Amino acid sequence: MFLAPFLLLFVLFIALPTLTSLGLSFTYYNILEPPRFTGLSNYRALFADDDIFITALLNTLYFALITGPVGYGLAFFFAWMIHQVPTKFRAYYTTVFYIPSLTSGVAMAVVWLVIFSNDSYGYLNSLLMTFGFIMEPIQWLSDVKLIMPVIISISLWMSLGTGFLAFLAGFETINRELYDAGKVDGIRSRLQEMWYITIPSMKPQMLFGAVLAVVGSFKVGEISMAVAGFPSPLYAGHTIILHLQDYAVIRYEMGYAAAISVVLFVLIFGLGRLCFKVFSSKGE
Repeated sequence: MFLAPFLLLFVLFIALPTLTSLGLSFTYYNILEPPRFTGLSNYRALFADDDIFITALLNTLYFALITGPVGYGLAFFFAWMIHQVPTKFRAYYTTVFYIPSLTSGVAMAVVWLVIFSNDSYGYLNSLLMTFGFIMEPIQWLSDVKLIMPVIISISLWMSLGTGFLAFLAGFETINRELYDAGKVDGIRSRLQEMWYITIPSMKPQMLFGAVLAVVGSFKVGEISMAVAGFPSPLYAGHTIILHLQDYAVIRYEMGYAAAISVVLFVLIFGLGRLCFKVFSSKGE
């Protein structure tokens, strides 16, 4: 009885849509006509014929491999730093670090567009030219080699979100007597405390933060669209989410879009299971 409301919502809004997407991925479906079964043709086209999808996949993996671990590490580090300050100042520092994650990607990108503007009036170009590091403006948002680093920089700025708060809460739940016992057993430094006491005591929060980091790093798209446009120059900022939106929202090729969503689901689910293996306690 108590699980019934959650179970109902889970089935209606997660399980059924996932199974529907899986079924539609084997069809040609344009909304106007009934789905027509086509077998594995969508997946064959996705990996064999769709060069833009391969570009989007590589861009997404590149983005995830950097923002996932780095964002996760930054969230843990700043949560640990804030935990060291006196209690009366923690709320202030928490608010300062958490606020950027509350801002929408589009709104945040507007601010960063001024910083990374391609002309000499852009803050970063102006600063570099003033100190003589460059002689002419860098095309931050037009150079295909720089678009993804810019997107990664903005994303890392916004990465201290729910996982960051979970780490803060995790630090508060650690039994302080463990640290006293650790000193008796020979622990002498903060680094040893973190490795032998803090991290093992925060495995639930570490797991939660890892899963959020994986999901967040693979769903990037809003910032890329706002910063580099859609499509970006030579698809340098194209991601799986943007490729999915292209076929689902613009072209209405729902069968093909469903195949893209299944691939994305498999990637996120696989990395999520890896996080469970790394951070789950023995016996779980």
